[in-house]
Amino acid sequence: MSEFLEQAATELNGKLAGSGFDGTAKFVVNDTGAIMLDSSGARVGDEEADVTLSADADTFRAIFEGDMNPTSAFMTGKLSVDGDMGLAMKLASVLA
Repeated sequence: MSEFLEQAATELNGKLAGSGFDGTAKFVVNDTGAIMLDSSGARVGDEEADVTLSADADTFRAIFEGDMNPTSAFMTGKLSVDGDMGLAMKLASVLA
């Protein structure tokens, strides 16, 4: 299992705490794996989700560290979204 995925899941748990995020989301990190988010928090895994966000590790790292806005990443083609766009926007506000 990737150290990056474990670290990202830990960081996401901090950002999600108290956010009221109530859907299921999956971050697919190209050539690395996936992170699942739901009401119980973030964990490394690859399950069905309401929305799937896909990007390379550098893009996700920049988003998680606050160096890149998720909406900007989507608009520039660095982040792809499949599924519930409303939930993706809600998640973007949690990550910002």
